[in-house]
Order: sequence, then structure tokens, then C-alpha cells
Amino acid sequence: MQNLVEDFLYYLRHERGQSEKTQKTYAAQLNSFLKWAEKHRLTDWKAVKLSDLMAFIEDETRRPLKTGERNSARKPSSETIYLEIAALRAFYKFAENEKILAANVAENLSLPRRWKRLPKGLTTREVDSLLTPEQPATPQTLCDQAIIELGYASGLRLAELRGIRLEQLHLDGGFINVVGKGNKERVVPVGKKAIEAIERYLNSGRPKLVTPKTPANVFLTNRGTPFAAVTMWKRIKRRAKNAGIARNITPHMLRHSFATHLLENGADLRVIQELLGHANISTTEVYTHVAGERLRDIHRKFHPRA
Repeated sequence: MQNLVEDFLYYLRHERGQSEKTQKTYAAQLNSFLKWAEKHRLTDWKAVKLSDLMAFIEDETRRPLKTGERNSARKPSSETIYLEIAALRAFYKFAENEKILAANVAENLSLPRRWKRLPKGLTTREVDSLLTPEQPATPQTLCDQAIIELGYASGLRLAELRGIRLEQLHLDGGFINVVGKGNKERVVPVGKKAIEAIERYLNSGRPKLVTPKTPANVFLTNRGTPFAAVTMWKRIKRRAKNAGIARNITPHMLRHSFATHLLENGADLRVIQELLGHANISTTEVYTHVAGERLRDIHRKFHPRA
């Protein structure tokens, strides 16, 4: 059973071009089922029935979370259950298409309603504070400045910021080529401030970080290596703390702020969808709720009869 899961993960990586995060999520969810199946003496995917999958999901909804607290009453969230069902459905669809399994017994598993979390962005004042250059200018601060400027100017995902390479920069033309989810490529414009920050980093910062083994990634750590996700996240959080921003900051907040501020200033939703690299407009529509919330807040604050 484990071997077939590995084949599925290989398919995700090399044929579907799924992100590393998606691969790890699916692996974790399917391994949870494999552990459950082992306890129930299921040793072959062909022997698994819809009733077994339903029993697994039922057990998962009652399973206490491993929080380190004794007798914890917390249970897995609906998001976790959603991901487990989604992973099983994707796995069975793959196995059926590859003629490995005769029937897709997971196709009748219904997905629970998935609540959309409203994205949290930064205020324009917080963005101004975050984008104020740190002094003195060092290779590290120049790199951080370029990362934050580009993240806010172009709405890139953290993985896209980490993976962008020198040949993808077209600063003279004012744009970059971005390889996003599913290896889909898109062209994203870059603002003047971001271009200036990137050029300062490329001229005065990056050459001092380069080693003989350094790849063509634009953004480099102090050791001349590409950023791991957690390392870049920590650098952005440190920068936010130094800028006096008290609340918790995530790299995705730059992307959310990019989209929200574009919408608030009159940009078309379809254009924002294209810039963000969303496959479906419904993913982008969540920003209309954010803009609506802000309008209501302004109305309540400033209207005399609100």
C-alpha cells in the first residue's frame, strides 16, 4: 500500500508539477490512513471499501489532537478532515486513471464545507514602515529590502520569492517571469521602487554573498545559498519587528496587501487574478470581502449617523 502512495506522490511531483507543500500535505494525510488501515488489518488497496474510508473519517473526527496536554478535548479541525478526504479522492482518481484500481471507491466521499478565511493584509501605514530601508546598508539588509519590495510590488508567493532566478528578471522592461503553482508561468509587472531595491541589492549586496557553489537564485542567505521557507519567513518577521509592527506578520501578508490595495484603488478583479496566478476567479473573489469590510469600518468610523 505504501508503494502505491509513493507512486502517487511521484506523479504529483513530476507529472502534475505540484508544489512541495502540496506533496507533503498529501503524504501526511495518506500516511494517516495507512496507519489506520494497518490497525484494521487492511493490507491491499483493492480490499478497501467505501465503508472503510467512511469509518476512517469518522474515527478522525473523534481523534484527540496531540497537543502535549493530558486529556485534551481538542479534535481535528474541519480543515484537516477536508484535506484527508481531498487526498484520498485525488489518490483514488490517480489509481483509477492508471488502471491500478478497478473502481474509485472514494468518489462518493463528500467534502465538508470549507470556510474561507479572510486574508489579513497590512495597512498602508504598516507597509510604509516595513518598506523604510534599514541602516546601515549591508548585503543582508539590501537583500531583505529587495525581498519585501518585490513581495509587495508583485504579490509573489513565498515559494516564488525563494525560487526566482536571475534569468527571470527583466528589470529594464519593468517585469519578471514567475513560475507558480503547477509550473504555470506568468508575467508580473514590477514597480519602480522595487526595481530600484533589486538593482541596489544586485549591484552592492548579492556579489558579496556569492560563493563558487552559489546557484542563480536572486535572493541568497549569508552563506550564499538559496533561502529555505522558514529562513525567509524569519527574515521578514524580524524586519517587521524592527519596523515597530507589533502584530504577527507572515510572508503571505505582503501578497494579501498587494491584492487588497489594488482592489481598493480600483483595479479590475480579473487583472488581480492574473497577477496573483489564481486558476479560478473564486479564489480571488475573497478580496472583495476584505475591501467590503474596510468600507464598512470607514463608514462606521466617519459617518455621523453610523
